[in-house]
Amino acid sequence: MWDRDKKAHRSIGDHQLRPESLMMSYGYEPAWSEGSVKPPIFQTSTFVFDSAEEGKAFFELAYRLRDREPGESMGLIYSRLNNPGLEILEDRLTLWDAADEAASFESGMAAISTTMMAFLRPGDVVAFAEPVYGGTEYLVREILPQFGIQPVGFPAARGVAGLRAALEEHGVGPRKAEGSEAGRLRMIYIETPSNPTNDLIDIEACAGVAQEWGCEEDPVLLAVDNTFLGPLYQHPLKLGADLVLYSLTKYVGGHSDLIAGACLGSAELMQQVKLHRTIFGTMAGPWTSWLLMRSLETLKVRMETQVRNAGVIADFLRDHEKVTHVRYLGHLTPDDPQHAVYERQCHAPGGMISFDIAGGEKEAFRFLNALGLVKLAVSLGGTESLAEHPGSMTHSDVPPEAQLEMGITPALVRISVGLEHPDDIVADLERALRAV
Repeated sequence: MWDRDKKAHRSIGDHQLRPESLMMSYGYEPAWSEGSVKPPIFQTSTFVFDSAEEGKAFFELAYRLRDREPGESMGLIYSRLNNPGLEILEDRLTLWDAADEAASFESGMAAISTTMMAFLRPGDVVAFAEPVYGGTEYLVREILPQFGIQPVGFPAARGVAGLRAALEEHGVGPRKAEGSEAGRLRMIYIETPSNPTNDLIDIEACAGVAQEWGCEEDPVLLAVDNTFLGPLYQHPLKLGADLVLYSLTKYVGGHSDLIAGACLGSAELMQQVKLHRTIFGTMAGPWTSWLLMRSLETLKVRMETQVRNAGVIADFLRDHEKVTHVRYLGHLTPDDPQHAVYERQCHAPGGMISFDIAGGEKEAFRFLNALGLVKLAVSLGGTESLAEHPGSMTHSDVPPEAQLEMGITPALVRISVGLEHPDDIVADLERALRAV
C-alpha cells in the first residue's frame, strides 16, 4: 500500500546526505512499486478508498474542514489534488531550498499566477522589479488591475532604493502610516538576476522592506523568481523571502522537452497555494512529474558545466571588438555596487549572458541569423545553447521607451549557455559576429 509519509533516509548514521544524492531516492521506496528502482508513472485520474470513512477523512483535510491530527496525512484522492509522482517530485524540490513544502504546476506562469491569486485581493498593491519575465509583466500590468490589484513597478538596477522611491511616489506607506490604506502593499515580487539584464536585487534588503511595510497580523510577502540561478546557486528562503518560484521548464527540467513551474515556502503559506491550485486545476500532471524527477538527478552536473562554459563565452564576448557591453555576473568587479550583493547571496554566476552588439537591431539580427550550433529560440536552461533578441521577442510587450529605461536596447542579445564544448560555442559566435 502506498504511504506518502515514508521517505528514504536523509542520512547515513551521522552523515547528512546532500541534495544531489537524495535526488536518486528521497520520498520513494522500490518496495512500493514491485521493486522498480525508479518511481513509475501513476497515470490515473482517481484513487480507490479502503472505506467511506477514509474517503471522508481525506476530503476533510483536502478542503481544510478540520486540522490534521498528529501523525495524520491526507491520502490519495484524485490527481488534481495529489498523485504519488507529484508528491515524490515535491518532496525532492524542497531539498535544495530547504523549504517546508513545494507545489508543482504545469507551467511557470501557472505557478506565478496561482500564487499571486492566492494572496492578492482588491485594493492590494504588488510592487515588482523591472525588467521581469514578459509573461509576468503582462499578468501584473494588464490582468491583475482588472481584479482591483494595483501594480507598482520599480527599476531592478536601483534595487531597494528604487523600491522605496516607487512606493513613496504612489503613496503606498507602511501599515502603521496614516493614510496607507489607500494603497495597501501586499506583495513584493522580484526576479533576481533580472531577465534579461542580469541585474541583481538584494533579497535580504527587500525582506526588510516587507517587514517595515507590513505587520505581524497583516504581513507583506516577498516572492522571488529564482529561475535564472536555479536552486543550486541562490537560496531566497534562507535570505528572508517568503516564497520562491521557478519555471521548472528551464534549468530544473533542463532538456527543453517539458513545461512546468513550482512555488516553495512555509507549510502555512503553501496550504493556501495548494488550495488555489486544486481549484484552478493548475497542477503538474503525472508524465510531467516523472520527467522532472528524471531531470533532478542530473541538475547539479548540468548546471556546473553550464557555469564553466558561460565563463569562457563571457570572456570571449568581453574581448570582441563588435561587442560593446557584456552583462554577466562573473564579470562584476569590487567597485560595482552589485558586487557586494552577488558575494552575499549568489553561489555562482549562472549560465545566462546578455550583451550588446555594436550597432542596433539590424546588427543583432544579422548575428542571430548567422548562428548555427547555437539555436535561435526563446527559453533557457536547456542542454543546448539558445540565443534570442529580448526587445522583439520575450519582452516585446514592453513599450520601446520603457525597454530602454530597463536596459533592453535594440542591440541586446541574450544567450543561455548549454552543454556543448565551449570552444565549439565560441567558434559559432565568432562566425556569427563576422556577419555583423
